[in-house]
Amino acid sequence: MRSMRAATLTASLLAFTLAHAQTPPPPTFDIVEKDLGDLQAALRDGRVTSVQLVDLYRARIDRFDKAGPALNAFITLNEKARDEGASLDRERQGGRTRGPLHGIPIVIKDNFATVDMPTTAGTLALEGFRASRDAFQIKKLRDAGAIFMGKTNLHELAAGITSVSSAGGQTLNPYDRSRNPGGSSGGTAAAVAASFGAAGMGTDTCGSIRIPAAHNNLWGLRPTMGLSSRTGVVPLAHSQDVAGPIARSVTDLALLLNATVGVDPADSVTETGRDHVPRSYLEFMGDSSLVNVSIGVVDSLMGRAPEDEEVRHIVSGAIDTLEGMGAGTTDIDIDLESLLRDTSTIPLEFKFDLMDYLEANRAPVRSLDEILRWGLYRTELDTNFRQRNAVQERDSPEYRNVLARRTAATSTVQGIMRARGLTLLAYPTIRRKAEKIGLPQPGTNCQLSATTGWPAISMPAGFTEDGLPVGLELLGPPFSEGTLLRVAYAYERLTQPRRAPRLP
Repeated sequence: MRSMRAATLTASLLAFTLAHAQTPPPPTFDIVEKDLGDLQAALRDGRVTSVQLVDLYRARIDRFDKAGPALNAFITLNEKARDEGASLDRERQGGRTRGPLHGIPIVIKDNFATVDMPTTAGTLALEGFRASRDAFQIKKLRDAGAIFMGKTNLHELAAGITSVSSAGGQTLNPYDRSRNPGGSSGGTAAAVAASFGAAGMGTDTCGSIRIPAAHNNLWGLRPTMGLSSRTGVVPLAHSQDVAGPIARSVTDLALLLNATVGVDPADSVTETGRDHVPRSYLEFMGDSSLVNVSIGVVDSLMGRAPEDEEVRHIVSGAIDTLEGMGAGTTDIDIDLESLLRDTSTIPLEFKFDLMDYLEANRAPVRSLDEILRWGLYRTELDTNFRQRNAVQERDSPEYRNVLARRTAATSTVQGIMRARGLTLLAYPTIRRKAEKIGLPQPGTNCQLSATTGWPAISMPAGFTEDGLPVGLELLGPPFSEGTLLRVAYAYERLTQPRRAPRLP
């Protein structure tokens, strides 16, 4: 009897081992820089399986994120990714594919709630915390067949732009490991740039998608407020928070946008986007002529300091390229920097929005005050967090004044664009190149999109003399994502600006 049990156990162990043994990845298939279309075609043609894709990405993560240059893009790796790939492979073999994301590994920022992995938002205060349900956009991505390689590092609680956190440490820029990758979605951007996944998801309260995209030679889209849900995203400031894609190509941006937008009853702001979701954002892409596009170049955001000159020159060159493609350009001399001053709601909403989220989700801590008292945060953020924790009221005269300034600024920008007949506004995503690790990152132009709630895209504009990527930002009126993608796609086809980092 004992020998029979032993034989049965041995057989079970052998079956388990065989089922979970790593399938040798096809030696001729290279995942580096492959976009969603490339990968889907390879899956469809049988040149690779989803399990093999997971293995290939995991091997690359082991080689470059956890060892070698140790970019440190991830906080948590998904240990079930291979099983998910196997399940999606079986669906494909059975004749079912869910769409362009079916069986393709991507990465997600660690402030999206996931039931199968912890959601730390980059803070030790939430280490090991598991949400009871997926974030709305995460569920939509799962339903579309995406596989999550893991959850990426971010600036702690999304409250900065250099991607350093107590839970994840410092993420490095794959183009120069002595420099920051931007933030707060820096882990996602570094992972996508280094081909640790096909594409990724980030959040943007003031530049947190766009700045990492600029610093990593990627495309990043901050959607219109209301186009997509924030349910299940750890908040920074509800009046500015949005979530959206970061990718190596414009087409991939559009495909991720298709998969994640839509009305969510739990996020009432998405009602404003109900009638603005097209059948597919791919419908807007393909026309290379920009003769019906008029771009206002915002001089006050181009940078006037000597330290801004290199980025300004590169961005001006990219704008010249758009003009050469038929777009009309005109300088806008309004002082937007002054107009946008004191329009950020982050200092006044952060404490209360975070408290609401922590209490609603029965997190191990219930407030920013507890995080500070217990010392569960990165010390570099001490001043920032203490200033925001000192706010006493949700609805103060100061807060109402900020909201009024936001409304006035939006009205002014809208009036200028209408009076000048402008389609889009243009300026550097960030006026300075990625700064050295440990130093503050100056030069952000994040506030225009955050204040207005209008969509903005960061496009690769070129590289500095020392090889650091620079981004051009285009901003359009509400729900003009299709126009932004059309212009970006035409620019991409002409210039082919994407260049992979050189990893040892």
